[in-house]
Amino acid sequence: MINPKEIVEEQVISLAKTISLAAITAPKARGVDNLEIRIAHGEELKQLSEKLVELNQKTGQEFLLRDSNNVLQSQAVILIGSKVNVLGLNCGYCGFDSCGEKPQLVPCFFNSNDLGIAIGSMCSQIADHRIDSRVMFSVGLAAKELSMLPECTTVLAIVLSVSNKSVFFDRVVNK
Repeated sequence: MINPKEIVEEQVISLAKTISLAAITAPKARGVDNLEIRIAHGEELKQLSEKLVELNQKTGQEFLLRDSNNVLQSQAVILIGSKVNVLGLNCGYCGFDSCGEKPQLVPCFFNSNDLGIAIGSMCSQIADHRIDSRVMFSVGLAAKELSMLPECTTVLAIVLSVSNKSVFFDRVVNK
């Protein structure tokens, strides 16, 4: 007989793979895919947590410690980032009159928009599977600083956890 509590980590990682497919199939401006997706687990979670502690020590922002604890309490983290790739639409949404005037480091609006749509698609899948989750910019920043998605200028993370009580509810900073 299989005890589901004994296979939680294995199943969360498996579902993270399935959930990531929702980001791949999410609509993208002009059909151009500028997204990178990776699934962190095991030792990589410790690396992300340690980087958040380091960022806390550097900035004094206490929420980084809280998020560090949440990473350690999770079974997997989906990292998703967007590369800067001008789509040539000259829409002006970035604040410049044309794509040619926009500095390279300023993301194209559509790069960020595609990232948001993909995250929404993944979160919908996560809800369908009843997995506790939280989208965290802080964990994305840690992943970015660790060069886990080296081509991406914007990285976000979806932290996944299966436990008796959501680790993302009543979150507190544990020093």
